[in-house]
Amino acid sequence: MKRLLHTTMLIVALFVVLPAIAVEDKNEKPFVVPELREWNGGNGIAEITKKTRIVYPKGDSALKAVAQQLANDYGKMFGTELQVTDKAAKNGDITLSYTNDKTLGEEGYTIAIDNNIELSAPTAKGLFWATRTILQIAEQSKGKSIAKGTIRDWPDYSLRGFMLDCGRKFIPLHFLYDYVKLMSYYKMNTFQIHLNDNSFKQYFNNDWNKTQSAFRLESDYFPGLTARDGYYTKQEFIELQKFAEEMHVEIIPEIDAPAHSLAFTKFRPEIGSKEYGMDHLDLFKNETYTFIDSLYDEYLKGDEPVFRGKRVHVGTDEYSNRDKAVVEKFRYFTDYCIRLVEKYGKQACAWGALTHAKGETPVKSENVLLGAWYNGYADPKDMIELGYDLISIPDGYLYIVPAAGYYYDYLNTQMLYEHWTPAQIGNQKFEERHPQIKGGMFAVWNDHAGNGISYQDIHYRAFPAMQTMAVKMWTGAAPALKYDEFSNKLQYLSEAPGVNVAGRTNSYDENGTRIPYSFSKKVVKPGESMGVKEIGWEYSVSFDIEAAKEDAGTILFESENAKFYLSDPVEGKIGFSRDGYLNTFNYQLFPGEKAKITVSGNKEQTSLYIDGKLIETLDRETQYHHNSASGNYDKMYYVRTLVFPLQKTGAFKSKVSNLEVTDKCL
Repeated sequence: MKRLLHTTMLIVALFVVLPAIAVEDKNEKPFVVPELREWNGGNGIAEITKKTRIVYPKGDSALKAVAQQLANDYGKMFGTELQVTDKAAKNGDITLSYTNDKTLGEEGYTIAIDNNIELSAPTAKGLFWATRTILQIAEQSKGKSIAKGTIRDWPDYSLRGFMLDCGRKFIPLHFLYDYVKLMSYYKMNTFQIHLNDNSFKQYFNNDWNKTQSAFRLESDYFPGLTARDGYYTKQEFIELQKFAEEMHVEIIPEIDAPAHSLAFTKFRPEIGSKEYGMDHLDLFKNETYTFIDSLYDEYLKGDEPVFRGKRVHVGTDEYSNRDKAVVEKFRYFTDYCIRLVEKYGKQACAWGALTHAKGETPVKSENVLLGAWYNGYADPKDMIELGYDLISIPDGYLYIVPAAGYYYDYLNTQMLYEHWTPAQIGNQKFEERHPQIKGGMFAVWNDHAGNGISYQDIHYRAFPAMQTMAVKMWTGAAPALKYDEFSNKLQYLSEAPGVNVAGRTNSYDENGTRIPYSFSKKVVKPGESMGVKEIGWEYSVSFDIEAAKEDAGTILFESENAKFYLSDPVEGKIGFSRDGYLNTFNYQLFPGEKAKITVSGNKEQTSLYIDGKLIETLDRETQYHHNSASGNYDKMYYVRTLVFPLQKTGAFKSKVSNLEVTDKCL
């Protein structure tokens, strides 16, 4: 009995003592996009203060650039300028250094977070990606702290990309810069810019001469080839690529031929195909090859070419395979373009089409990168056997065509997150990290020229896809987080340092509760800066007005992306313009009229209220275009959304007061 009592007392004593000596809980794995590979949690947090310095190795210009970019981005995000130095590190510093750990590859890195935050990698690129991780973690604590622990991180796939169709819709340069920044923030490293294309002639009365087409680069060789509704000068395109290189994003310029080539045949009608349509080059004419030679020469020749990167995309998709002669000539043209860009020291990329164009004419496969977009055009298994490397870009998973009614308006990000990796190409599944599948891309195709879509509309579609694709090409098949948790946590991350294309207003208190957004101003004066650039979906903007007689085109609010009119330039109505599209409400203010005006917008529509009464909703409008060839009508959806501009006010005469901006729709 005494022994039992003694044992019981010992157990009780142990039970009492053990909690006092228990080890603290380890820090949870930080949320980062793409998800971190390995995390070993420590205890406590590392503080980032005004005294924190970013230390790089003396004499290393590459790491000095990485350190300076980190300092610049930290300042944009948190308003604190961190010093960059090559002096000896002190407690509380962020340090950059190289490691000989070859298992991390070209883009992998490690981070040890304790008294210092120590970033190491085999390359400057890996260290740059490490700084993106640090910024994302810091962003979730408002730049104040980072949980202690160690990180090892590396990608599954070396090519993680996005393709944007600038041919059918001009995308302004500032948007391309923003996309380089946000791609870089999410470790997406390849940006394919589709520089020429044309719309479908059935929307232009089946007249090739009226059908939209564009080549978006300045040309000295061919004056008149460059699109008049928007283009990039050679120097602008060079500077964009230089900036992308600093952000460790490769730009792949694409010149699409021999289909999708209406911009070329409008300029040189003699090289257009009379049999297959003027958007096809005539592959049997010597003049076609002379033109292509000169076109590539203009952008690839010399020590400082316009196309700076290591890769150039030559297009080569969707040409007719009606007869054997044209198939063999298409194969010849494809091989010709591959060898042409290789002559200038570039790796050729092309759209996969060699199953569709099956024939005997040889097409070079060694060191050629094919976009595997549709298995009926290029069977990926066969392409691998032929020796091609692949970019996985299956249309049935990864094609966005805004408001078209086919493919995707918004990608199914949950399906992609849970089931897709670059190893899934259409209905074929390959082993993960197959050596000939270099990575993946998703694409935005602006098929329906003139459909009202703005580049901010494109952004709302592309950005969530970008975040999801970043995970699936870096972390791979089995991210630890469930999709719902991943999706919820995304709201705590910005687009990129200093970038807010969507006009988001999200902010949170210390408990993670979202704070409703509001902005107000008692009196709105002409010609003043508002201090707020714009507000994105969903929103309501209201103000009181005592209307004066306004000139046509009178702007109340504007930003670099849009204008909101008190009197539109055509009819004098309340309206807005963006991306060259003018949309008006059926309401015109009378001089002396007093009213409360409210504009409310979301991803589908923009509405006008006067004194609380709905006047009109501009939603997705269905337009019908008569097809003179078939006698039927082809349908197009016209989009009338607005990210509301607030950056500055115009030269109006009316009295405007009691401005209220909120992140709620009416």
